[in-house]
Amino acid sequence: MLIDIQARNFSLTPALLDHIERRLGFALSSRDEHIQRIVVRLSDINGPKGGEDKCCHIQVVLPKLTDVVIEDIEVDMYVAIDRAADRAGRTVGRRLARQRDNSRSSFRNDMKIKMVMDTEEAIEKKTNEHIYYNHDEQSTSENSSYEQKKL
Repeated sequence: MLIDIQARNFSLTPALLDHIERRLGFALSSRDEHIQRIVVRLSDINGPKGGEDKCCHIQVVLPKLTDVVIEDIEVDMYVAIDRAADRAGRTVGRRLARQRDNSRSSFRNDMKIKMVMDTEEAIEKKTNEHIYYNHDEQSTSENSSYEQKKL
């Protein structure tokens, strides 16, 4: 799992880096094989003014799917990271489950279509055989009456 971490308007401490990697590992490690890259952007919106302005922006890049983008703003950066990582994990899980369900349902639909087509071909074949059989029966009965008239 490739994680790109960027900090804007403040310094990134080793403790914060460790916290980010650990939280993303908890939230996304079970889906690691489906994730191409994770981009984490941390920013202090108001700077030294304070307030609810610590932003954690997480973008999870999934192959053949749209990116999962989560943003959380809190007073404490650690809380923002925790909440954003948890939400990213749940959202990625739902997105992958939806993709898996869609691929299964499309496979099922393909199988149903094939079964319907095979059934229609079998009915058509039986119908054609039946018509052919009736045709032979008629021609046989006509020939019999012809022979009877001839005698």
